[in-house]
Order: sequence, then structure tokens, then C-alpha cells
Amino acid sequence: MDICEHMEVVDANGQHVGIVDKVEGDRITLTKKDALDPQHLFVEKSQVAGVEDNKVKLSQKISAITTRAFVSREQ
Repeated sequence: MDICEHMEVVDANGQHVGIVDKVEGDRITLTKKDALDPQHLFVEKSQVAGVEDNKVKLSQKISAITTRAFVSREQ
């Protein structure tokens, strides 16, 4: 499964979650412009159901994803 920068990330219902900024190891960093504050949101690759039509589709709804995603300050 190839996840690339600038791909849209959507939840199980197709709702927009964010845009891929970069992929590092087992997590996907979303762009800051979609965040509620000036921090990056990270989503674990284990939450990805697949990649289709240039979109990263997650296996859960956004409500479950945001409780499992985590925020980390830039270094």
C-alpha cells in the first residue's frame, strides 16, 4: 500500500480527516492546516483500511479516529 504526500485521508464514511504531510515509520503525519491548533496530527498505519482513488481510507469513523490519533509538537 503506497501512501504518498498530499493524499487526502478519509474515515470509514468518506469524511475528510486530513491531508498526508509525510509518512514516517508506522505513522502518517497530517498537515497542520487541517489541525485545530498549530500541531501535527498523527494517524497510525494500523488504522488504514486501504488506498483507493488517491485517498487513504481509514477503517473507522472520524469520532473513533480522533480519540486514537495523537498530537505531537514539532521539534
